[in-house]
Amino acid sequence: MGAEAKRRPAPGAVAPGARPWHGYGLGLRTEHFEAVLEQRPAVDWFEIISENFMVAGGKPRHYLESIRNLYPLAMHGVSLSIGSTDPLDRDYLRSLRQLASEVDPIWISDHLCWTGFGGINSHDLLPLPYTGQAISHVASRIGEVQEFLGREILIENVSSYVNFADAEMDEATFLAEIARRSGCRILLDVNNVYVSSRNHGFDADAYIASLDAEKIWQIHLAGHSDYGDYVIDTHDHPIRDEVWDLYARTIERLGAVTTMIERDDNIPPLQELLAELEHARQVGDDALARRCTAVA
Repeated sequence: MGAEAKRRPAPGAVAPGARPWHGYGLGLRTEHFEAVLEQRPAVDWFEIISENFMVAGGKPRHYLESIRNLYPLAMHGVSLSIGSTDPLDRDYLRSLRQLASEVDPIWISDHLCWTGFGGINSHDLLPLPYTGQAISHVASRIGEVQEFLGREILIENVSSYVNFADAEMDEATFLAEIARRSGCRILLDVNNVYVSSRNHGFDADAYIASLDAEKIWQIHLAGHSDYGDYVIDTHDHPIRDEVWDLYARTIERLGAVTTMIERDDNIPPLQELLAELEHARQVGDDALARRCTAVA
């Protein structure tokens, strides 16, 4: 282990008053179930899409149980619809709580968005208006969810492509205030920050700097598609250099933050993602070394 790696705490460590640290993980995808069990790769943890395992029995649950015996897991959802004005789906929450009782995840996360209205699911992560009224609404609903689940959750910033005319603040201020009021933690998607900064013309570093560092417990990294005038969060490409650069600056600012790579389409063999994950470790370690030098 190099000098840089020694600056990073061991996975599972929690310093007094600091965020937990679980190392570097990958999104667990069906295409890699067998390879994970056969190869037992050097991954610190896996993140599962909660909804993919919220049905009892079947092959996915069989693989989940086997992989859970080998690796820590985090649960990441796409259907909480925390920003909707529809009532919270109690059946969904019961299923989520039951899965958590079986998986014992390091944490549960979902997105700062709404996914439907009137009982109709759009199957998309739709942005919210950045208003005080929306903050009160979302913070209250997060409180209900946390009470129902019996644990804090992490809320992720989504990529966005439109602005609301009645916005009263920027996205970072909106996210930070929701986390403060609700007591939830933040899953900072660095790729989404970059994508939205390009689409809306804001400073990605200033966005991250304005968040409460102690609230940020996890980072997502992913690929996107760049069309010049706009950028789409597609999760079907390797992570681009500009996102690696933003990630490095983020770790220099925040210190060690549990990090994982998402890939949801054009999924390559596991070995390719493991190489990308190793690059994430190196970028993170180098950034931590620079941070330590700067504060020494």
